[in-house]
Amino acid sequence: MANSLKYNRLIDLSDISRKSLFLFGPRQTGKSTLLKSLYPDSPLVNLLMSDQFLKYQLNPRAFREEILTESNRLPIIVDEIQKLPILLDEIHYLIENHSYRFILTGSSARKLRRESSNLLAGRALERRLFPLVTREIGQYDINRIINFGSLPAIYDSPDPEEDLFSYVGSYLKEEIQQESNIRKLGPFANFLEQAALDNSELLNFANIASDVGVSANTVKEYYQILEDTLIGTFLPPFKRTIKRKAISKAKFYFFDVGVANILAKRLNIKPKSELYEKCLEHLVYVELKAWLSYSRNRQSLTFWRSINGQEVDFIIGNEIAIEVKSTTRVQGKHLKGIKALAEEVPLTHKIIISLDNKKRIMDDNFIIYPVKDFFAELWANKIF
Repeated sequence: MANSLKYNRLIDLSDISRKSLFLFGPRQTGKSTLLKSLYPDSPLVNLLMSDQFLKYQLNPRAFREEILTESNRLPIIVDEIQKLPILLDEIHYLIENHSYRFILTGSSARKLRRESSNLLAGRALERRLFPLVTREIGQYDINRIINFGSLPAIYDSPDPEEDLFSYVGSYLKEEIQQESNIRKLGPFANFLEQAALDNSELLNFANIASDVGVSANTVKEYYQILEDTLIGTFLPPFKRTIKRKAISKAKFYFFDVGVANILAKRLNIKPKSELYEKCLEHLVYVELKAWLSYSRNRQSLTFWRSINGQEVDFIIGNEIAIEVKSTTRVQGKHLKGIKALAEEVPLTHKIIISLDNKKRIMDDNFIIYPVKDFFAELWANKIF
């Protein structure tokens, strides 16, 4: 990795040597900083700059004509490609006929998929950049992440609360509205707050619709907008149990713990509180999603809840069960969910992540991980 980066980002972009890339990630996850560090001499087109945006909007052909003058064959970076999807036609031509390679960043896939559904028809790979993960930060303050998340600028900020409020106000509410052609900002802003309050809970579109004052179909569309604009992802249910019938509703997690907290107006979250466990679970989800993505692991990430209320927070593939507890001493009562699942599914790993001081093994090969130990071994690929 380039030495000019403050954080050693774990994402691997080496495939650019053979193929173009889409680099997706919410705004301020560090896409531009990363690419400027890795490819300081690459040509850069920044569509957030009004002069460049207007020039290519009025004359997309100018983009192709200018790129054809580039002879050093470094990857060409186009920042925020979703602002001008028509350029994908020119990029397609340049890849196909002149073997140029591009790195196309985007903070939303919604407009791209709507206006250019094939996303270069397999001529570019997709990569996803997440907020900082614990391995990238190094000596991290977990309580700071629990409260304010890990967007690079927010984690480094002397006033993370103020900067998060600004991020939510200027980006989530305004730019997503513009990006998605939402006519009324009021109901959508109310929905964002309710979605944050319901973060990591079972989705009930009818109840949320009642709280927000819109139809259930509108709520479904709002959630789809959040997923398309990379603000969050659905966590599907694990349904392979037979004796204990599983529920079929999904959950939804925002991409960053701090963003969800600010939207939900949750501040000063302290250990031993119910909210702390909820946010710790959210943080584990973000780390697992990033680990699966960065390690190119294609196993599914799901959760399990029976209709009788037995639950396991996360299941990787079909054999790895993970439960998150904020207790400082895991006891037998904390193992019930995974034990119930293990009676129906052969599990290779039964893991409890907690605030315990030391890693230990309990009966039936349950491994109890202090949260920082789990993250360290996860990123060192020592667990699975």
